[in-house]
Amino acid sequence: MSTTLAKIAEIEAEMARTQRNKATAHHLGLLKARLAKLRRELITPKGGGGGGPGEGFDVAKTGDARIGFVGFPSVGKSTLLSNLAGVYSEVAAYEFTTLTTVPGVVRYKGAKIQLLDLPGIIEGAKDGKGRGRQVIAVARTCNLILIVLDVLKPLGHKKIIENELEGFGIRLNKRPPNIGFKKKDKGGINLTATCAQSELDFDTVKSILSEYKIHNADITLRSDSTADDLIDVVEGNRVYIPCIYVLNKIDQISIEELDVIYKVPHCVPISAHHRWNFDDLLEKIWDYLRLVRIYTKPKGQLPDYTSPVVLPDSRTTAEDFCNKIHKNLMKDFKYALVWGSSVKHNPQKVGKDHVLEDEDVIQIVKK
Repeated sequence: MSTTLAKIAEIEAEMARTQRNKATAHHLGLLKARLAKLRRELITPKGGGGGGPGEGFDVAKTGDARIGFVGFPSVGKSTLLSNLAGVYSEVAAYEFTTLTTVPGVVRYKGAKIQLLDLPGIIEGAKDGKGRGRQVIAVARTCNLILIVLDVLKPLGHKKIIENELEGFGIRLNKRPPNIGFKKKDKGGINLTATCAQSELDFDTVKSILSEYKIHNADITLRSDSTADDLIDVVEGNRVYIPCIYVLNKIDQISIEELDVIYKVPHCVPISAHHRWNFDDLLEKIWDYLRLVRIYTKPKGQLPDYTSPVVLPDSRTTAEDFCNKIHKNLMKDFKYALVWGSSVKHNPQKVGKDHVLEDEDVIQIVKK
């Protein structure tokens, strides 16, 4: 283990002392690729006498979305969690140690949202220390990450946490890079760029790929990409998660300072202790989760507006809706009647590929 860490430190040091310019871009690209490979080794160590299954850290996925809370000790994560969950829901009374992560469920706008405290993710977790690795595995399954910061000393913490999360392949508030990547059996490396590239040229791309022992591939760069973007695509194990920075303890600063904070993107100032600005935070959480609520209507009855079926906005066809309810429902599916903004007439007969929108009402007609 230590050797990998030593190698990582060595490469990081070399990157730090290399001047950035066009002549060294190639070299830096190589170093970045090596770094990414070493990091991956840390997260998923190579085989070798499987040390038995890890202690159970996986949290059962309940609810419609899951939010991970990350932050240093004593920034008020626990207070925020218990107050959030306490205000809006029944918190299950678990044996809550810092190692297991099942705090609570918030019901908001009909959706069940699971809140997880992710402990110990900070101090060197990406280097495989402590329980870090399991925590990251859970973090990667979250739909949204809330980074809780102390408003009095936010920036140092923010950098450290972001670095840790980036280190295990979690990209915050980013879109996946627009790069086409296809491995082939022969034919060398084909590079097509549909727009001007400021950083990547053929040689850099080639050297990064050769670091991964890929010598035949088609690469299409559809936007101005960096070496990191290319590495992300080649590694292919990156997750892109939206993120909100929660600045806690605003009861300790002046109004003028608060005005400045409000202008920072992806930020919500709150006070966990006094429960200030929770509604704002929840609203923003809802925005970032991008969930779609679908109400069901049994035949000959009024729609049930109390418990919507909640889908992620990337998958909202009638078929996805059926699968969410029960995996056998699609077998009997004949057509659906839909009321709402996604149809021209109310009700409208639709097939399984119809895309539903937020707050539509649907009635499934079986064969």
